[in-house]
Amino acid sequence: MFTGIISDIGTVERVARSGDTRLHITTAYDTDTVDLGASIACSGVCLTVVDKGQQDGRHWFAVDVSGETISRTAEGQWIEGAALNLERAMKLGDELGGHIVTGHVDGVAEVIEVTPDGDSRRIGIRVPADLAPFIAPKGSVTVNGVSLTVNTVEDADNGSTFTINLIPHTQAVTTLGRLAPGQSVNIEIDVLARYLQRMEHYRGR
Repeated sequence: MFTGIISDIGTVERVARSGDTRLHITTAYDTDTVDLGASIACSGVCLTVVDKGQQDGRHWFAVDVSGETISRTAEGQWIEGAALNLERAMKLGDELGGHIVTGHVDGVAEVIEVTPDGDSRRIGIRVPADLAPFIAPKGSVTVNGVSLTVNTVEDADNGSTFTINLIPHTQAVTTLGRLAPGQSVNIEIDVLARYLQRMEHYRGR
């Protein structure tokens, strides 16, 4: 489990493809404190550390990304040079600064607008129709692993558009400050909304 509070921006240093895709990700984390088998959320995707080490004074860890994961997540994040929002799994007793995040992506959405708003930026994101019912004003949503509050929601027949506000701090310590129209992002709906989704499915049977 995670909280959606990013603690590092990692960089995909190397990509090796065999059965799955293995990424070597450089990080500011002290990998001596990261166990093999530990979970790290990479731009909202919970992945397992399968190797780790240090090279040229830099720490790195490796994860295996399955074809299924690649097919269901945003393009452009599993390539060399990609920047990834990183968060280590929460521990019992940790402060829950964001909201409960599972690291299981529910869908891919598209950035359609980036507008300056004082020192902040207002980001408009279009989600597909199947996720639209679970995005609510003033509710929580995870975008590329970052816990955010939904400002507004506008519904349409082919989906919905919601807006979020990025303060300067969030722009600086996550990759979201680099977002531009046309980019795809990973979306995880609030875990409570996921249970409501399941209940709604059964009610309609």
